Amino acid sequence: MTVLALYNLKGGVGKTAAAVNLGYLAAADGLKTLIWDLDPQGSSTFYLNVQPVSKNESRKILTEEMNVKDAVVDSVFENLWVIPADLSARNADIVLDEMKQSRKKLKNLISDLKQFELVLLDCPPGISLLHDNIFNAADWVLMPNIPTTLSIRSYETVVDYFKENGLDNEKIKCFFSMVDHRKSLHHEVIQAFYKDKFFLKNYIPYLSDVEKMGIHRQPLFEFANSSYAAQCYRDLWTEVKRVCL
Repeated sequence: MTVLALYNLKGGVGKTAAAVNLGYLAAADGLKTLIWDLDPQGSSTFYLNVQPVSKNESRKILTEEMNVKDAVVDSVFENLWVIPADLSARNADIVLDEMKQSRKKLKNLISDLKQFELVLLDCPPGISLLHDNIFNAADWVLMPNIPTTLSIRSYETVVDYFKENGLDNEKIKCFFSMVDHRKSLHHEVIQAFYKDKFFLKNYIPYLSDVEKMGIHRQPLFEFANSSYAAQCYRDLWTEVKRVCL
């Protein structure tokens, strides 16, 4: 099993779109794939049109009132399953703080999901006890970054946090997201970071087809399979497979 966390300190950078589309492509490649929605906004849950099995399910999984295996639901796509999120996920840090080995709880739960070959964690923004769990559980932390000053600053903050807390920053793999070719700043930032080899080569452009996922409540490939955006995600998935799997 490989665990990939789609994470950034900032919100609104394309984490959920990447989690859903990469999960879809992994499943299409024949990998038994699970997307675990850890964000109380439940965007992956919404995009994939699934519902939690019970009320306050996110909290119940962490407290072990509910077995994590029982929270897994089928999507309509072959080889793709989901653990949906609900608003009780907002209390994750409080629940974890009350536990022993609170920074390894998520890793322990994932160890019970060995039937899956790939687990994608759709993570909320921020740095907290929940995120310490995510960093410990993930084999790789995939960070989408918009090529702007503040977004890159958040990337640098996360790298520093890994170093200061004894985490392996080699597991951080970044890619540019929501790239707007009309903006010279985007081009300048991309070239600077490609030169230093900090980022994956493939990136996701800012395109309306990606935004339409919310209208269709489907991965991009179900309604715009031949689009440029779909090809960009395919290219990114090919690189992720080579680097991380």
